[in-house]
Amino acid sequence: MTSVSEIQQAILTLDKNDYRDLIEWINELDWERWDAQIEADSESGKLDFLEAEALAAKRDGTLREL
Repeated sequence: MTSVSEIQQAILTLDKNDYRDLIEWINELDWERWDAQIEADSESGKLDFLEAEALAAKRDGTLREL
């Protein structure tokens, strides 16, 4: 396994195009992991409070359009 320090040093040697490709790949990976976490939290009920808050705001007439 390569250490973080070794990966960092390797990144510093990348040319502009490879660096850009790496950044795009990391960003996409990050969004995929974020989406997976949100989905898991939603399925487990961890986000149910958001629905309850929105329904209460709608009922109370305090719900705002985004």
